[in-house]
Amino acid sequence: MAESRYVHGFHAVAAKLRTDPEAIFEIFVASQRADARAKDLIARAETASVRVIPVDSVRLDGMAGTHRHQGVVARVDARMRVLKLMDVVETATEPLLLLVLDGITDPHNLGACLRVADGAGAHAVIAPKDKAVGLNATAMKVASGAADTVPYITVTNLARSLRELQESGVWCVGAAGETDKDLYGIDQRGPIAWVLGAEGDGLRRLTRETCDELARIPMYGSVESLNVSVASGVCLFEARRQRGAAA
Repeated sequence: MAESRYVHGFHAVAAKLRTDPEAIFEIFVASQRADARAKDLIARAETASVRVIPVDSVRLDGMAGTHRHQGVVARVDARMRVLKLMDVVETATEPLLLLVLDGITDPHNLGACLRVADGAGAHAVIAPKDKAVGLNATAMKVASGAADTVPYITVTNLARSLRELQESGVWCVGAAGETDKDLYGIDQRGPIAWVLGAEGDGLRRLTRETCDELARIPMYGSVESLNVSVASGVCLFEARRQRGAAA
């Protein structure tokens, strides 16, 4: 039998149903839930041929390890689905919004970046295989379910992957504090990838040179830079703000 783990909460389970239904063994739903949200999830599961099992809340508490499961828990394949960059590019139904992380070695920062990416509706988080932390248990815990909702794609050569994105029409913007242009002066309504490096070190030279342009986050206090997850949130949510205003 394949090793399994549990994913809980409507958002995480629905995202798994949407992006990787083959990895779901079964979905457990609180037997007392008969609201529209639960019915919609059950209908989606049936469409995807995923078995739904009604259970009591006590059993859900045990599977999820928390009371905050919203009455839904899915047992899924513990093996992470391996996605390629072009999988995301070719299946996008709206202008891409991507977060590219260059040289993030702290799993807490990676987990926090995944949470931010999920909140902003980013289509994927991209990082190099080498000189980066990888999606370990600590990063997944800090991500609080976002590791199951946001594709995390590792690439062998980050500069080459950025060029592939550019060839697909994605504008790559590197966050750099020393440039004069700030992020609020960039049109982010089209496909865009925000490229951020670790706090202090910033972007590596080749990554910086490959970006289409560089932009800074205006700083008004005494600190010179923000934590990478905070900076990611500023950049991604500005893109969402511009897209919402345009709509």
